[in-house]
Amino acid sequence: MSERNGTPQAKPDVTALREEIAETRADLGETVQALAAKTDVKARAKDQVEQTKQRVKTQAAEATGKVRDTAQSATNAVLGSAQSATDTVRDAAQSATDRVRESGALDRAADAGEQMRRNPVPVVALLAGAAVLAGIILVMRRRRR
Repeated sequence: MSERNGTPQAKPDVTALREEIAETRADLGETVQALAAKTDVKARAKDQVEQTKQRVKTQAAEATGKVRDTAQSATNAVLGSAQSATDTVRDAAQSATDRVRESGALDRAADAGEQMRRNPVPVVALLAGAAVLAGIILVMRRRRR
């Protein structure tokens, strides 16, 4: 036995050491897996694209609900003239569609999609899509007022 500062040191328990080694190996394995996941840029980019898709789908669903509510309000607001309310909503939708086409937003969105396929940096394309969606919502809001 060796002495340390004048006190005898007890022999370590072999079972306890083996358990500690097994625990350390497990922790090390988890750490290696976490580091490997962080270095997998392609998988992280795909995850980010999927998250953004879900977020855009949710926003689109909300916008659809708002459009439906607006259409319903317009129908109720017109003094018994359901046809004129339908025409108003149809004209507003056509006007918004024309504005989107004139602004070139659809072309830019298509270009952004192609660029994303060629370029593995999806963040730029996602931001462009969010900007187009925001523009459409703003146009619809202005038209509603």
